[in-house]
Amino acid sequence: MRPEAPAPATDDDSAPEIATLSSRLVYANRWMKLREDRIRRQDGSEGIYGIVDKPDFVAVAALDADDCLYLVEQYRYPVGGRFWELPQGSWETDPQADPEAVARGELREETGLEAEEWLRVGHLFECYGYSNQGCHIFLARGLTATAAAPEPEEQGLISRRFPIGEVLAMIERGAIRDATTVAAIGLLMLKDLLPRVRL
Repeated sequence: MRPEAPAPATDDDSAPEIATLSSRLVYANRWMKLREDRIRRQDGSEGIYGIVDKPDFVAVAALDADDCLYLVEQYRYPVGGRFWELPQGSWETDPQADPEAVARGELREETGLEAEEWLRVGHLFECYGYSNQGCHIFLARGLTATAAAPEPEEQGLISRRFPIGEVLAMIERGAIRDATTVAAIGLLMLKDLLPRVRL
């Protein structure tokens, strides 16, 4: 469930900054759709806009009693490398699912953890220059271990806990390059939801 987008900052609320004239589906699979819209700008000029439609996803900062965060490492095919990141994902078969239910499922699948306490921290757009996908950020506490059950697309996934100071150091030196993870941890720190540490 995506939060409502803020109203555009214009003098005339009845006129969108960019009007959609037509839309056509270019490509679709289980995970995404690509569409091309013909648009008209406020000055009357027309053009096209390519948009990737993807359901919102979740990212989970699982914090244990020792102030350690759980990260997962997996191979990311588009960029050809393995990277550490927060547990994250979406339910493509049920894009309207409750975000907390998705977060619980993703944490259990990727790390084998369940949490007693869940806090929704915020919602961020992933790449709104070309996609409408957003991300719900959650903090999970009161962790207990179960059995991980990664999906076939997550083969080779590794889960490990890191002290918060080490996570921040990994971000600083570029060992964590996932934008969602960096933004989520930054948001958690701004809201004083993570213990303060010195690097």
